Amino acid sequence: MNFRNIAILGSTGSIGTQALDVIRANPEKFNVTTLTAQYNADLLIKQAREFNPLRVVISDESNYEYVKNALSDLDVEVLSGNESLSDVACAIETDIVLVALVGFAGLKPTITAIKAGKDIALANKETLVVGGEYVMGLASQHKVKILPVDSEHSAIFQCLEGESGNVVEKIYLTASGGPFRGRDSNFLANVRSQDALKHPNWTMGSKITIDSATLMNKGLEVIEARWLFNLAVEQIDIIVHPQSVIHSIVQFEDGSMKAQMGLPDMKLPIQYALSYPKRFKNNLQRFNFLDYPELTFEKPDTATFRNLNIAFDALRMGGNMPCIINAANEVVVAEFLNNRLGFLEMSDIIEACMNRVSFIKKPSLEDYIDTDRETRTFANTLVTN
Repeated sequence: MNFRNIAILGSTGSIGTQALDVIRANPEKFNVTTLTAQYNADLLIKQAREFNPLRVVISDESNYEYVKNALSDLDVEVLSGNESLSDVACAIETDIVLVALVGFAGLKPTITAIKAGKDIALANKETLVVGGEYVMGLASQHKVKILPVDSEHSAIFQCLEGESGNVVEKIYLTASGGPFRGRDSNFLANVRSQDALKHPNWTMGSKITIDSATLMNKGLEVIEARWLFNLAVEQIDIIVHPQSVIHSIVQFEDGSMKAQMGLPDMKLPIQYALSYPKRFKNNLQRFNFLDYPELTFEKPDTATFRNLNIAFDALRMGGNMPCIINAANEVVVAEFLNNRLGFLEMSDIIEACMNRVSFIKKPSLEDYIDTDRETRTFANTLVTN
C-alpha cells in the first residue's frame, strides 16, 4: 500500500481521536494533512503540535484567534467556520478523507470531497441517511470508494470481500441493546441523560451513545446499509447481540452466512478503512473464545424502543423522510442531553415531525438542506412548548 495522506474532519471527537491513535501507531503508513474541530480548541492545538498538519479548522469562529495565535510558530494554515470544512475536504494533498463529524454537518464536506475525487472513510452515518441515493450516485460517477467506519457496516463490507457476483439474501446488523435492554416504558420514563450515557460495551461520543440507548442508532444504520450495499428494505434485519462480539452477518442465497467477529474496539474498523484493501498488524487486544462461553441473540423490543420502527418507516417512505427523522433526532438528543426532554418524549417529537414537515418524494440537495432547517425549527417549537 502506498503512503496515505489523511484529512480528519472531526479530529477531537471519539472517532477522530481513535483514528489518530491508529495513525500514531503507523507513522510509516499514514500522514495527517488536515485536522478539524467544532469547539475543542485546546485539543485541536495539541493535535496540531503533534501531527504537524498543513491546515486546521476550528468551526467555532470565536476560537479562531486563540487557535491561530497558539499555532503561530508552526507552518500551519488556520481556518474557521463550517464552510471551511468543505474547502479543506478537497485539498489536493489529501488521499482519503475521514468524515468523523457528528450529524447533518457531515453531508456537504463529504459531497465536496467526493467531487474532488477523494476516497471517503465514512464515520458519519447521517450523510447516507439524509442523502444516500445522491451521495452513492456521486461516488459512482467520480469513481470514489466509500469505506464504512461504523463497526456494523465495516463488518458487512468485510464479509462481502471476495463475493462479487454472489447474491446476498439478507444482512443482519447486530445491536448491543444499549444500557436499557430489557427495561419497560415505566422505567424509561424516568431515566436521565447520565444514565443513558453508560453504554455497556462501546466507548463513543455522547450523541451516538444516546442514539444507541433509544435504538435510533440502529435505525439510522439500517438506512445507511440500504445505500451502502444497494439492498432492499426487506433484506435488512436487526438482531440484538448483547456481547457485541459478532459485529454483523451476511447471508447469501445458498443459506451460507459470514460474520465478522472481534472485541468491541473502534480502532479496528477505523484502521481497516484507512488501510483498505490491506490489513496491518496491530497491538489491539485479541479475542479469546473461552472468555465468551455464550454468545446470545434476541429480537429487539420495538414496542418500547419505537425509534427502530420509525427509521424503517422513514426508509420505506423514502424521499426526504429520512432527512426529517435525522434532523428531529439531532434536536431531541441535544435537548435530552441537557435534561430538558424525557427519554420517551424524543420519539413523540420525531413522529410529530414526520407528520408535519413537508414531504418531498424526489428531493434535490437544496431540498435536503431546506428540510433539515424546517424540521429543526418545528422540533424546537415542540420542545419549548
